[in-house]
Amino acid sequence: MSDCGKRIRLNRVLGGSERRALVVAFDHALVLGPIPGTEDPLRKIRQFAQARVDALLLNLGLIRQFANSTIVGPIPALIARLDWTTVWSAIGQNGSGALHSSLLARPEEALRHGADAVLTYLVVGTGDAEFEMKEITRNAEIARECERVGIPLIVESLARGKDVQNPGDPKWLNLHTRMAAELGADVVKTDYSGDTASMHSVVEKCPIPILVLGGSRHASDRRALDVVREVAAAGAAGVFFGRNVFQADNISTFLEQARAALDGAVAAEFQAIPR
Repeated sequence: MSDCGKRIRLNRVLGGSERRALVVAFDHALVLGPIPGTEDPLRKIRQFAQARVDALLLNLGLIRQFANSTIVGPIPALIARLDWTTVWSAIGQNGSGALHSSLLARPEEALRHGADAVLTYLVVGTGDAEFEMKEITRNAEIARECERVGIPLIVESLARGKDVQNPGDPKWLNLHTRMAAELGADVVKTDYSGDTASMHSVVEKCPIPILVLGGSRHASDRRALDVVREVAAAGAAGVFFGRNVFQADNISTFLEQARAALDGAVAAEFQAIPR
């Protein structure tokens, strides 16, 4: 079976082989509700598109609304979130909440909505063996479906729960990013280890590209941009920022600076190649 459809779509999501991807996550409201920065979502999505980000992560409902709205200019690659989880609310209850995840759509439905890739959670470290078994099973099923229909799978692999002291600990990152690759993911979205050297080690050990998530809002836009530079220097395929974009002091300026930081890392690598 040819995988050319997957390759073409993945290249679109990652922005090509000679750059680092700038991806905006805007799927938060399904789990967290209308948190600050998610108001007037269609206007925000248009703003991201005008900034020429490489890709956008959206739930299918917003993809449909965006498609039915007035679209001006090029559209970034679209990544469809396929699942929902109680992990975030359970953690907020000191680990005492019930852990559940549920599929909301299948890869074929995402394709019909115009998605270039799909994304699912893979959470480990919860201490709940049954929940984690279902995480593995769900991701394996989606990976096989993605292979059949020719759409890339991005797995958001995370360590969360009572067994996890530091989600960015390389031992956890190495474990679940490799699990995602073994299940058939094409790309991993995961946490930052906290420093360039250890993140570089994680990137080197993972057989598929890693996109580093921004997580909670950093103390300042400057600190968020420092993280962009650090993960790019670590060799990550790019960044996958949400709150650090849509809660930035100035979204357009932040995205412009983030793009410059990523491009600067690529230029530095090119100059370092022996001639």
